[in-house]
Amino acid sequence: MRLVDTATITATVAELCQKANYELGEDVLAAFKEALGQEISLTGRDILQQLLENARIAREEQVPMCQDTGFAVVFLEVGQEVVVSGGDLYEAVNEGVRRGYQEGYLRKSIVDHPLRRKNTGDNTPAVIHTRIVPGDKLKIIVAPKGGGSENMSGLRMLKPAEGVEGVKKFVIEQVRAAGPNPCPPVVVGVGIGGTFEKAALLAKEALLRPLGQPHPDTEIACLERELLEAINNLGIGPQGLGGRTTALAVHVEVFPCHIASLPVAVNINCHASRHKEAIL
Repeated sequence: MRLVDTATITATVAELCQKANYELGEDVLAAFKEALGQEISLTGRDILQQLLENARIAREEQVPMCQDTGFAVVFLEVGQEVVVSGGDLYEAVNEGVRRGYQEGYLRKSIVDHPLRRKNTGDNTPAVIHTRIVPGDKLKIIVAPKGGGSENMSGLRMLKPAEGVEGVKKFVIEQVRAAGPNPCPPVVVGVGIGGTFEKAALLAKEALLRPLGQPHPDTEIACLERELLEAINNLGIGPQGLGGRTTALAVHVEVFPCHIASLPVAVNINCHASRHKEAIL
C-alpha cells in the first residue's frame, strides 16, 4: 500500500487547472501549424496565425487562452494499492479546482442548479470520472471544457443495421449543424458502443488522446481519417468563416454493445483543446 495525501492532490489539481488554461499542448500547436500549410482561405490562414499568437501570449504571460475557462472535468486513475489519507478524495479535487480558479483568476462558470442558476463563485463542483487500475500511482487529468463546444455535442441510438455508414452520417451531420458555434477548428471526439451513458463518456475520453495519434485498431483509424476528410470538406473553416480547416482531428473510441443497440456520441471541443495531467 502507498499513501497519497489529500493536500498533495489539492495542490496538484490547482496547478493543473491553471496550466491547462494557460498552456496549449504541443500537439495542438503542431496541428495549427500543419493546418496553416494546407489552408486555402486567406481569412482562414489569418485566423490560424492569430490562434498561434494567442497561444504564445497565454503561455508567456500565464493568462487564460480563452475567456471561457471551462467546466473542470477531472479524470482519476487510482491504483488499487493507493490509500488516500488526510480526507476525502473528491473533496480534495474540488478544493484544488476552487484554489486553481480563484488564485489563477480564471472565470467561474458553474451554477449551483440547472434551473435556479446561481453561480457557485469558485467553479466547483468538478465533474469527476474515476477508474481503479493496477499499481500504486494516482493519475490526475484536468480537462477544462468550454460551454460553447459542449453545447454542440450530441448522442443518437442508431439501429445496428445502420452500421458504419449511419455512424458517419450522424457525426458529419452533428458537425455541420454546429457550424461556427464551437469555435472551429474543432477536435471531434466520437464514442461508439456501450450504453447511452458509456458512449458519451467514450466521446469525452477520445478528446484526451494526443491530436493526430490514430486509433490502434486499423479499421477505426481508417474511420477517423474518413470522417476528418468529410468534415473538412464541409467548408465551415476556421471560426466558421470558410476554408479547409474545420477540424484538426477526429478521435474515435469504441466499446462492446448490446445486440439491439448502436449508440453513437459526438463530443466537440473547440480549438482550445485543453488538458494537463500529473502522476502522483
